[in-house]
Amino acid sequence: MATYEYTARDETGRIFKGIYDDISSINALTEEFAKIGYKLLKVKRRTKFNSKSLNIKRSEIIPFTYKLAGMCGAGLSIVQSLDTLEKQTDNESLKFIISDVKKSITVGSSLTDAFNKYRAIFSDFFLGMVEAGESSGKLPESLEISASYMEKQNDLRNRLKNAFTYPLIVMIMCSIIVSALVIFVVPVFSKIYGQLGVSLPGPTQLLIVLSNIFRHYWLYLIILVCLLLYLFQNLRKNKYVKSKWDHFKFSMPVLGRLNRLAAAASFVRSFSLLITTGVPIIKAIQVAGVAANNEKVSYISQDMQKSIQSGKNLSESLESHNIFPPLIIQLAGAGEQSGQLTQMLNKGVDFLEKDIDRIINSLLVKLEPALTLGMGIIIGLILMAVYLPMFDYMSHLK
Repeated sequence: MATYEYTARDETGRIFKGIYDDISSINALTEEFAKIGYKLLKVKRRTKFNSKSLNIKRSEIIPFTYKLAGMCGAGLSIVQSLDTLEKQTDNESLKFIISDVKKSITVGSSLTDAFNKYRAIFSDFFLGMVEAGESSGKLPESLEISASYMEKQNDLRNRLKNAFTYPLIVMIMCSIIVSALVIFVVPVFSKIYGQLGVSLPGPTQLLIVLSNIFRHYWLYLIILVCLLLYLFQNLRKNKYVKSKWDHFKFSMPVLGRLNRLAAAASFVRSFSLLITTGVPIIKAIQVAGVAANNEKVSYISQDMQKSIQSGKNLSESLESHNIFPPLIIQLAGAGEQSGQLTQMLNKGVDFLEKDIDRIINSLLVKLEPALTLGMGIIIGLILMAVYLPMFDYMSHLK
């Protein structure tokens, strides 16, 4: 059985479009339409998807969420909004999800439950905001806030990628130059030294061994690298390994502070936006902890829930954990006293994000020359190891 998108004309001449599920062929679909007096004008088989084959970027989810918020805010029903977005969407994976969500809603499911099976794509924060919007009757506002949050997170992620583009290029160029020296230059000198009968010092011998390994066992090295990448991907999914890695990220010598600030900004921003839509504070902390996608933050979230349930206020709960800067704690306390908690927290997150930008720029100022110097030292050591026997040979000739 297959699914088809069709364009048809009814008895009155009206042309309409739709989707037909679970039918064996186009001929069978034509016969079904003929029975009710409709003429099939255009038909296209729809690609079958599963959760693993869906290919959707965050940059596509953000405009989809903005559009859905705008349509719901304009008074259109969820089904009407999704139907319009399905027709406007070019990405087949996203179109499939919209269609599936729409079908779930038409049979009585809530929007939260309909999106729940695609949690990995739309994130826990998105689901939490949708649930909050449905329960409070502020779905358009919740979707708007969700889209704005995802946009900010996407911008931060892009800034980090762009910031480290140059160091990455330097490392790649260094690897290419070193590989070229080891594979093409070292064998030539090795042959010359063999013909001259020159005794080779330790660094040169080590370099020749590495050259032979790269030249004669390159296929095994590629297999080893692929195997390590495969193991790395699987280890990332292991809860114990992920937990240890997430804890380690906060204690890294250079990047630890940056990771702590980024996690704190993400958690506080999520929490602030959730309580804006009327989500209870305990639920908001829980969803914000899950949305951070960090085992350390999840543990902090659980501890904060217990702390607030025991009678402590938010600022006291935040103060118990060192990932939150004093500024956030002070603003949270001021917001609780003045009744402007969300405004104060949002201001605090804005300060944190500016601080993150400053740290990134400072790191790059130090990292770029360090990488260039490191590349020069590595290439210099290789060339020294190559020419050491030549210097020794020349000294004996004198």
